[in-house]
Amino acid sequence: MSAPVPRLSLAEKIASSRPGAWYFVHVTSKIDPWLLKRSGGRFSSVPGSQILLVQHVGARSGAARETALVYATDGDDIILVASAGGSTKHPAWYHNLVAHPECHVIAKGRTGDYVARELDGDEYDRMWEAAVAVYGGYAVYQQRTQGRRIPLLRLTPAA
Repeated sequence: MSAPVPRLSLAEKIASSRPGAWYFVHVTSKIDPWLLKRSGGRFSSVPGSQILLVQHVGARSGAARETALVYATDGDDIILVASAGGSTKHPAWYHNLVAHPECHVIAKGRTGDYVARELDGDEYDRMWEAAVAVYGGYAVYQQRTQGRRIPLLRLTPAA
């Protein structure tokens, strides 16, 4: 996947830089769970960004975990991008949701229980484009992964 990087806004250029990605992975991820829980998903540390809190179960530990993430949508479904800021390894939350797909989401207008599944094929390609439209930095991250294909997960509301 070596698609060209779209034209990025100044905010996206900063966020997708190595220091910016580090800041969002390591700093805002500590602040946003508190903000998102207390605001019902309306506020995060990054105004103007679509950020949610996903509550999930650790793949090996079985412990409760929560992760703040940028997301895209497809109808009632939520699309999560396991970019880890362009790391060569998948983020822990990805492994957790693959092992235990049931999760709870706190997001403006979308709070509830969901079930995750990994995307592939044409569905992956279509949702990758949607995710890059939400945050162009994902294309930068993909180039940084040293060949790791960034997984996408679809969260569907639980029945």
